[in-house]
Amino acid sequence: MGTGTGAYAGLFLAAFLAATLLPAQSETALVALQLTNDYPVIALVAVASLGNVLGSVVNWLIGRGIDRFRTKRWFPLSAERLTAAQRWYGRYGKWSLLASWLPIIGDPITVAAGVLRVPLPTFLVLVSTAKVGRYAALALAASQWT
Repeated sequence: MGTGTGAYAGLFLAAFLAATLLPAQSETALVALQLTNDYPVIALVAVASLGNVLGSVVNWLIGRGIDRFRTKRWFPLSAERLTAAQRWYGRYGKWSLLASWLPIIGDPITVAAGVLRVPLPTFLVLVSTAKVGRYAALALAASQWT
């Protein structure tokens, strides 16, 4: 069993960035490390989940202060994507955070949750459920290849 902190740090960073509004993905990193059989699967899922949830918290914080950032040239979320996420959130309420793992719409939903002032504890429970569930399902699927 591997204890390579570099591998865990890389996975954490990939998962963190994948949850922000930056274009990134972490699934390949998780599966690649899992397929080496050098790391406990539970540790990989935990590290990826922690990084991904913390990245979503960054989005929530951006949402809380979006009025200050929206006009910045570097701001990566278009008005259209934010509006779509707010509509999705308006339709499903806080439960839409269970879709925070989805590509394209998931990250804007976490920003919308900040804009709409979802309490952080509620946000953390729902987003953590979604993110851990996604990585656990991915790890389970990958275990079929080993």
